[in-house]
Amino acid sequence: VQLQASGGGLVQPGGSLRLSCAASGSIFSINNMGWYRQAPEKQRELVAIISSLGSTNYADSVKGRFTISRDNAKNTVYLQMNSLQPEDTAVYYCNVDRAVVGGLVRLGVWGQGTQVTVSS
Repeated sequence: VQLQASGGGLVQPGGSLRLSCAASGSIFSINNMGWYRQAPEKQRELVAIISSLGSTNYADSVKGRFTISRDNAKNTVYLQMNSLQPEDTAVYYCNVDRAVVGGLVRLGVWGQGTQVTVSS
């Protein structure tokens, strides 16, 4: 399985962006899909995660501002980011924790990352 993320860019404080991440391959099933981010000189951190049934969990720092969703038919996860602040600046990575692909179990799959920069 491969993950292709898109939607990053430069936005002013208070603005919005929508990230997308599509999984490709002979996918039979995907468990949790999530978004992580890594700012310069900081560790990668969980932003939001969504289960195959739609249960969600968010980092406290993004609750009320970010919304994660997924389209199981398209094997795609989205992250709607509103009220963006400079501290949201980071490379955002999508992740699949477990997938069944071509009859094999794949664990811990990462996308290539997309840069989000919040600056005036």
